[in-house]
Amino acid sequence: MNAALGTAAVALGLAAAVLGIATLALGLRRGDPRLLKGGQRYVWLVLAGAVLAAAAMELALLTHDFSLQYVASHGSRSTPLLFTITGMWSALEGSILLWGLVLAGYLAFMARHFKTRATDPLVAWATIIGLAVAAFFFVLMAGPANPFKVVSGPTPLDGPGPNPLLQNHPLVAFHPPMLYLGYVGFTIPFAFALASLITGRLGEGWLVETRRWTLFAWGFLTVGIILGAWWSYEVLGWGGYWAWDPVENASLLPWITATAYLHSVMVQERRGMLRVWNLSLLVATFSLTILGTFLTRSGVLDSVHAFSESAIGPMILGFFAIIVAVSIGLIGWRGDKLRSPGAIDSPRSREGAFLANNLAFAAFAFVVLLGTVFPLIAEAVNGDRLSVGAPYFNRMTAPIGLTLLFLMAVAPVLPWRKASTEVLHRRLALPAWVATAVVVALVAAGVRGLSALLAFGLGTFAAATATRQLALSVRASRPRRRALLGRSNGGMVVHIGVVVVAVAFAASSSFSEGHEYRLSPGQSATLSGHTVTYLGTQTVQHANRKVAQARVRIDGGQVYAPGLSQFPFATQAIGTPSVKTGLFEDVYLTLVAAPEAGSDTAVIGVRVQPLISWLWTGGGIMAFGTLLAAWPGGRRRRRLTEAPSPPEEAIDEPVPVAT
Repeated sequence: MNAALGTAAVALGLAAAVLGIATLALGLRRGDPRLLKGGQRYVWLVLAGAVLAAAAMELALLTHDFSLQYVASHGSRSTPLLFTITGMWSALEGSILLWGLVLAGYLAFMARHFKTRATDPLVAWATIIGLAVAAFFFVLMAGPANPFKVVSGPTPLDGPGPNPLLQNHPLVAFHPPMLYLGYVGFTIPFAFALASLITGRLGEGWLVETRRWTLFAWGFLTVGIILGAWWSYEVLGWGGYWAWDPVENASLLPWITATAYLHSVMVQERRGMLRVWNLSLLVATFSLTILGTFLTRSGVLDSVHAFSESAIGPMILGFFAIIVAVSIGLIGWRGDKLRSPGAIDSPRSREGAFLANNLAFAAFAFVVLLGTVFPLIAEAVNGDRLSVGAPYFNRMTAPIGLTLLFLMAVAPVLPWRKASTEVLHRRLALPAWVATAVVVALVAAGVRGLSALLAFGLGTFAAATATRQLALSVRASRPRRRALLGRSNGGMVVHIGVVVVAVAFAASSSFSEGHEYRLSPGQSATLSGHTVTYLGTQTVQHANRKVAQARVRIDGGQVYAPGLSQFPFATQAIGTPSVKTGLFEDVYLTLVAAPEAGSDTAVIGVRVQPLISWLWTGGGIMAFGTLLAAWPGGRRRRRLTEAPSPPEEAIDEPVPVAT
């Protein structure tokens, strides 16, 4: 039953997407409002197909319907309920199903939001493009990534369960869905960008209406990346959280280009500039999500995060090529109409700083993309198996990251058009002195390392300017209870969150210490002022695994239990770290080797990581700032029709958004 229901649901979604495209295209050709309104209704059938398909898959997993190949390969009667539910996105076919579900949800929200403008050609074209993307993923589900394929032969009585790494921590229930909400959410602004090129409506009206969609997608992707780093830290047992793994990079790349867009779009709204650049950033962001899908689901990469080899790789790569070719063709076709009416008057202006900011983000994206795909290119050209490791990424991205911290400090306080020396001194002197004092205090306290000190100093500089802007806004806002609402203030809160993440990253990367100790029960070891005492090892039997669990006391206090988990179908044990989390540092424990027969000694890994908890705190601050920025401010919302840009007057002091 589950196979039949799921297959029918996929067919419904695919048919609805194709019929919706045909109906809207015919309505545009004839100029028929009834067809345009009718075409929008097919979006709800796409959503119905996606919801039914997802429900059928979850039902099959929960009822252990091993007649489905997906359940037989990734389900198990012994898997805990939470990981049985998350099994839907624990493998290739289910992840494509989740993509289709999230995309259908976004399209339904878009149809509802623009319900009163269903006859607008811009909305119709955007819907066609969104439905075309949905149709592609439903084709994958109907063909090479069919999640409802039936087992050939006798139905097995049980299965191996999900990948052991994906049933070892509750974060697997949150990290992938957040990433998908971010990845897939960029479809909507991309669709409107292409629709504006097709219709020739290249002013700022469509930009304003879709900006919040981009912001929400960016916020979800930010949370997804932070949760992914946390998952890596809590599950993989290596003591780190970001290894420049190719699949990690695949999620970072669209985040970088989307961040650049959220900055440069303000220049287009204010001055009517950077139109080609902003359209290109939206295209690049969506294209990179498709490229990331190819990297993680084609089997071309060796990664702990990647799915196994599959036949969908060439189809996704072909879809990526079509997106890039069509987008470049449309931008070239409308090139004359995309010329900006204004120009940058001075590099010492907000638009000049935003341009420098975007160039830095572009360099960042290029460095990460080159390091990620170069091994694939080299293997395709001459068959060499190469790898680009963390040293390359750290060396190349560190100067760019420091540059971005400096621009983050300077850009928000600059006026449009041109800033005088007096204005710069008045707005930057106090933050600069605060940053200098912090660096001097750190050096006096014994902190060394040029990169780390620069990160701490520039981070303080950026945080101080953001705090100054927030203080000015709160003082000027009426009523005070809504003082932080609006894009300007939310952006400053996001900046503070970025600074917290950057400082925590610099501290943990520069000053962490680790060592492995072979200890017998009762023996202790000391690292970076912390004493760990090994008390012995016990075996704990869970429903889905057996755990050899060490008992380790930290600093004479609480006992922690790092372990090695043996899953029934796994060839090797999976490490499960145990972490003492503190405000200023973590003590990270792993059981490297359990006692062997005839011995009571174990190998305990100990790592002291400074400021790690502030990584997750900074991510939370960024998410909170995103919500504040998405909340409507006092400025009157412009309609989707072409709206003029605001006047280009210079501003002596940044004016906060009234709320």
